[in-house]
Amino acid sequence: MGKRLDNAKGLYLEGIRDGRPREALDRYIGDRYTQHSTGVRDGKEGFLEFFEPFLERNPSRDIRIVRGWEDGRTVFIHAYQDLNHGQAEWVTTDFFDTDADGQIVEHWDVIAPYVGQTPSGHTSVDGETQITDLDKTAENKAIVRAFLKTVMMREGDPEQVDTFISSTQYIQHNPAVPDGLAHFKALLTSPERTLFYDEIVLLAGAGNFVATLCRATFDGQPYAQVDIFRLEDGQIVEHWDNVEPCPPEDERVNSGKF
Repeated sequence: MGKRLDNAKGLYLEGIRDGRPREALDRYIGDRYTQHSTGVRDGKEGFLEFFEPFLERNPSRDIRIVRGWEDGRTVFIHAYQDLNHGQAEWVTTDFFDTDADGQIVEHWDVIAPYVGQTPSGHTSVDGETQITDLDKTAENKAIVRAFLKTVMMREGDPEQVDTFISSTQYIQHNPAVPDGLAHFKALLTSPERTLFYDEIVLLAGAGNFVATLCRATFDGQPYAQVDIFRLEDGQIVEHWDNVEPCPPEDERVNSGKF
């Protein structure tokens, strides 16, 4: 889609998959690199401090960019990682801020284990990848923002979920929730519900896809929550998500997940 997305992919694929972090940093990073990834310090030095030992521990790295797009200066990437021939499999969801030249200056991520079999037979990353309806980007972003505020926030009304999610097609890639609006609505309206969204931190869209990073609370604990939505005709028809607990303040090596 453009230089910004190419730079984010380059940092991922050249720097981590291909094991050339120093070259990738020089090529794709701007005059600063503010880091929100757990365990990684700010700056090029922080990146090298974390990833050079990572590359030594994981000599086999199959990294695939499954989805990705630009939205202004923001880039979103949805990636699958297989380390050491299946020894570990991860799904990473990343947001990047870029400068006027398209170079990366800030990074947020949420990382979770890959799931190869959801209740309805999907995986964490399969499903539609083609970006369409670019003329509807702003409209679809507004729909997703309204959905999160109206339904998912603590003060929201889960009964209104029917307004935003299709009742005829809702493909669900969450590892615990089957396809279909009815299953998701039952989860939202349960008196035992423990997941609530607190703030929309980032929102980036391209045509029929919108991705969000939110502050969330699950079982009373703070979490970073990424959701990816695919929309058709003004309703959400497919969903992927990734969640990661926020480290305690005294364990942070940077400013935190947000």
